[in-house]
Amino acid sequence: MRLRLPIVGAAVLALAACGGGTPAATSGEGPPKSGGTLKVSFWPDNATLPCIDPFQVYWIESRSIIRNFADSLTDQDPQTGAVVPWLATSWQISPDGLTYTFKLRDGVTFANGKKLDAQAVADNAAGWIATVKATNGAAYGASYVQGLTGASVVDPGTVAFHLSQPNSSFLQATSTTNLAITDPAEYGLTPAERCTGKGVVGSGQFVLDHYTAKIETVLTKRAGYTWGSSLSKNQGEAYLDKVVFNYVAEDSVRTGNLISGAVDVAWPRNPFTPQDEQLIQRSGHKVEQRALPGVSYTLFANTADGHVLGDPAVRRALNQAIDRKTYATTVFGANYPVVQGAFDSTTPYFTDKSAKLGYDPDGAQKTLEAAGWTVGKDGYRYKHGAQLVIDYPITQFSPGAELLQAQLKKAGINLSLRTLTNAQQTTYLPNGEYDLTGTYFTRADPGALQFILNPDVANSKALARRSASPEGIAKIQALFGKAIQSTDEQQTKQAYAELQDYLLEEGITFPVFERVQKAGVSGKVHGFAFTSESFLKLNDVWKD
Repeated sequence: MRLRLPIVGAAVLALAACGGGTPAATSGEGPPKSGGTLKVSFWPDNATLPCIDPFQVYWIESRSIIRNFADSLTDQDPQTGAVVPWLATSWQISPDGLTYTFKLRDGVTFANGKKLDAQAVADNAAGWIATVKATNGAAYGASYVQGLTGASVVDPGTVAFHLSQPNSSFLQATSTTNLAITDPAEYGLTPAERCTGKGVVGSGQFVLDHYTAKIETVLTKRAGYTWGSSLSKNQGEAYLDKVVFNYVAEDSVRTGNLISGAVDVAWPRNPFTPQDEQLIQRSGHKVEQRALPGVSYTLFANTADGHVLGDPAVRRALNQAIDRKTYATTVFGANYPVVQGAFDSTTPYFTDKSAKLGYDPDGAQKTLEAAGWTVGKDGYRYKHGAQLVIDYPITQFSPGAELLQAQLKKAGINLSLRTLTNAQQTTYLPNGEYDLTGTYFTRADPGALQFILNPDVANSKALARRSASPEGIAKIQALFGKAIQSTDEQQTKQAYAELQDYLLEEGITFPVFERVQKAGVSGKVHGFAFTSESFLKLNDVWKD
């Protein structure tokens, strides 16, 4: 048995962090001060399935809250991607990749005083597996425990996880909020009860005081906390007494609350408009930012029979016709980073594929011309009397759709925008009623993409099956298998590099923009930091 840590491009990830995320208070701010309440204004809570249970929830804002009241076995360095000790002081991975054995830190307790020992961790593993079954795989944490068959107690301070097949993503999974360790008594409740916060007790620096879905979540300082991750300067009790999160739908209201002093942090889902960002900075506040790890905001094609994007030439022209630099600067501002590939730049194993994403409007027209698509009097292209129309269903939260439409029109492509009703949002993918659709997946591991593209595990199997030809899907699955079902670091790295090339060359993914989490932070707040998942980290935060 041997100790293994993932090796990633530290320099690449450090440069990609886009500012913010430093673990300590800014030099010159003076010693941290204890006390006070931090008020955070979030994007709205999940309207259809609000939840604060770590294993089940996928909502980014909820996971950001969870990170501060529920600790994990490991932590992940946002600068390098390396996995480091937290509740576990060390670990070993068996040569066959089927057993992960963790030595636990002594003296850790849950907020209710119960001991966090090997039995508690093993019971969490059993709870995760039971929740996957109870929710038919709908719990978001299901994607983090692929192949997990259970866990056993080696001794009170040692626990072993058992997998049915190697999963190179599992170690990183133990650093996430979805596999945070909670009092296992919660698994005696139903998944729905746990989503309300009932029975959810972590071992973190804060305690979940209450969760009122769609309205407010409150955390309070935990006395006696001494086991913070080494990635935090402050590994003991929080400086803040309380943190209050509310949910605001309108970006302008959220920004206005920050400017007026009603809140200390304004946290949007999509980046601030250039105007709001300038307003925040002119008012003496800061804008912190970091690229969200995982899948960039990407368009996926419906390549099924009868759909125009089943034609490789049309997919190639689509890629050539997207001006990603103009998109980024127009929609998000002059300094916004341009997407460089299928993954955001903070994702381990990310490689820059900008050369495959170059804007080439002349090339797009030549590609279509060679495929028999000729320009009509209206400027759009036709073949056998049919206009080149791409049906792109959108929601009110789809940024820059009209700009994308205008860009494609230059190549003679009619990008037809169709705003979905709430009912249609749940049916258009299963029914195949689209040519192009956009989605993403937030996780600091490239294996996240398989939950979009691999039909065996995808959240939307309908999207995955239509995203490529049967041969293309088989190739994608083979590359994911090579990357994930291995204990060979070089094999994993090579497979992910090959995958990133293949997805762009075959027109399977069409990255549109780098997903960047921004936060407006009051000038009175110090020690702000992002986690590796670009969530809010409160360990070092204090207020004047």
